[in-house]
Amino acid sequence: MSMQTGFDFHGRNPDVLTCIANLSNDEVFTPPELANRMLDTVAAAWSTDHGGANIWANKNVKFLDPSTKSGVFLREITSRLATGLADQIPDIQERVDHILTRQVFGIGITHLTSMLARRSVYCSKHANGAHSISARFESDAGNIWFERTEHTWKKDKCQYCGASQVSFDRGKGLETHAYAFIHTHDITTRMAELFGGDMQFDVIIGNPPYQLDDGGYGTSAAPIYHRFVDQAKALEPRYLSMIIPARWFSGGKGLDAFRASMLSDDRLRSIDDFLSAADVFPGVGLKGGVCYFLWNRDNPGSCRVATHFGDWPVSAAVRPLLEEGVGVFVRFNEGVSILRKILAVESEDSNSMTLPENKRFDRLVSSRKPFGLDTTFKGKRGKGGNDIKVYRNGGTGYIARNQVSSGVHFIEKWKVFTGYVAPGTGNRDTYPHRIIATPFIGEPGTISSETYLCIGPFNSKSEAENALSYLACRLTRLLILLHKPSQHTTRKVYTFVPIQDWNKKWSDQDLYDKYGLSDAEIEFVEKIVRPLHTGEDSENG
Repeated sequence: MSMQTGFDFHGRNPDVLTCIANLSNDEVFTPPELANRMLDTVAAAWSTDHGGANIWANKNVKFLDPSTKSGVFLREITSRLATGLADQIPDIQERVDHILTRQVFGIGITHLTSMLARRSVYCSKHANGAHSISARFESDAGNIWFERTEHTWKKDKCQYCGASQVSFDRGKGLETHAYAFIHTHDITTRMAELFGGDMQFDVIIGNPPYQLDDGGYGTSAAPIYHRFVDQAKALEPRYLSMIIPARWFSGGKGLDAFRASMLSDDRLRSIDDFLSAADVFPGVGLKGGVCYFLWNRDNPGSCRVATHFGDWPVSAAVRPLLEEGVGVFVRFNEGVSILRKILAVESEDSNSMTLPENKRFDRLVSSRKPFGLDTTFKGKRGKGGNDIKVYRNGGTGYIARNQVSSGVHFIEKWKVFTGYVAPGTGNRDTYPHRIIATPFIGEPGTISSETYLCIGPFNSKSEAENALSYLACRLTRLLILLHKPSQHTTRKVYTFVPIQDWNKKWSDQDLYDKYGLSDAEIEFVEKIVRPLHTGEDSENG
């Protein structure tokens, strides 16, 4: 690339960073288009806060990507600065040297990605190599740092990231996945050690690793992205933007404190929520979607929430992140107004977003293992004289009544069973979908394994059938979705669902009329939630 003809990282077609494969679902490469969306959000906030000024024309602003993989954020920042600073620093080589040595910094997450990032930004895997576009660096790393970091073990866990010693205490030939940015109690001092001097970053932006999978799978693996967010906040940048799984809105392993901190932070000024991760990360199987946010240190206020899905119109609203009495983020803007209408009917306190205790459907829902049998239970094939039927994974089996260790009071009652794990939809969240697995009635003399939750007990078959009709309603399942962070359908996800009169069958029209939903709200419900026929056998959708 000739420095005399201008500075452009996009001179090759196709852009290589749109073509590379992801390392895993945990360490996902950011497409250039998404990186630029996030940078546009930062630039707009800077302009608003600085009287219309252009952040890319400021030669003093410092940027950090603390978890760089492909180097796409640093590359796009450098390209924008190279254009924005043209008037102030006319000489292209001087301009590039200034940007790369004074403004753009990164921390690689592995040896391989650090070289890839340098290749993207410096056009050389070594910052001081013969093909580097800057001759100002003395080290191979330049300002994209990486050195092997070790975990610090304490009682078989890393005291910084919680990694399992059994899984991550590896030999020298394997990556430790001990990410330098979060393996310190003093991040300010650590930045000075890495980059020298008093490093005050104006913008921290990136796409951190999502989880440490040390034997768990999917939502069972330990999240780690929140540690990057918290550590970045500790550096007190002017702006912070990261793209992370959206599961933190209402769930996630060990994320309660993080969720409470984020939802009570009025410096969180925008959230762009993507219901399907595949809309921004093609081919990535990440259930529950992703979001990127903007945190603005010096300009607190309400948050703009924008919901994206496929080719649907974007839904945007400025609203509180934390509704009164609700400990989770209500994901859909339309869902807030619907929830308020339902609670206005069911609650005596018009300001509360919490159902009265005696009207909470979750009181009817069992915990996992309602009868003490795990999901691998098979049971006897044939029924003996004192045996009871067990609905289990893949069919039914039988067990002696005296071997049932819990939930005994349910055995001779009518109840409803519904799957603990909702139907899968492959690598992409699809809408409308059913939200829950198809529920079915459990007659007296039946129980279930951990595969199912138990709802009840009900005094008669007709009551159980009426409860089943209620679960089939789209509005009921929307309320479940508003509290549902993943495929797992626990008791907690029924928090917003009110108990009804079980002496009648329920339809959506009954519920729409009872709660006074508008035509627009009904349209939204039916766009999000697919009809559910309780006799269907398919687990897809």
